[in-house]
Amino acid sequence: MALVEAIEEEDASGLVKEIYEDMKRVRGWDRVPLIWRAMAVQPEYLRANWERYKAIMLQGELSPLTKEMIALAVSMVNRCSYCIDSHSLAAKKLGLTERQLVEMVSVIDFFSGTNVFSSGLKLEFDQPGQGGDRR
Repeated sequence: MALVEAIEEEDASGLVKEIYEDMKRVRGWDRVPLIWRAMAVQPEYLRANWERYKAIMLQGELSPLTKEMIALAVSMVNRCSYCIDSHSLAAKKLGLTERQLVEMVSVIDFFSGTNVFSSGLKLEFDQPGQGGDRR
């Protein structure tokens, strides 16, 4: 159960209504997702995050699929069920296959483990010698 009462589209006015309309136009959504409706409790927070979203997710050199895969990986590491559902759906719509999803999760699994290992032992990075493959 959510801890706040999200601002529903039919109850939105002013800045919130304006942003909701922009979201639906820009993203092609038929409705505004709950996370954004919860942010709308603080309209300036909603505006700041919507502007950041457009600058980060809708511009730049990385493909939309790459960005969604990064968002999905971060969501998995942070164990955000809502975000995992949202970004896995978006990534699949952009062409992510089940095999690629499993491969991505295996990379997350491997590096999560090696991160714990190296940080637990307080290992310091040492550059491999010449001719070595860093992979």
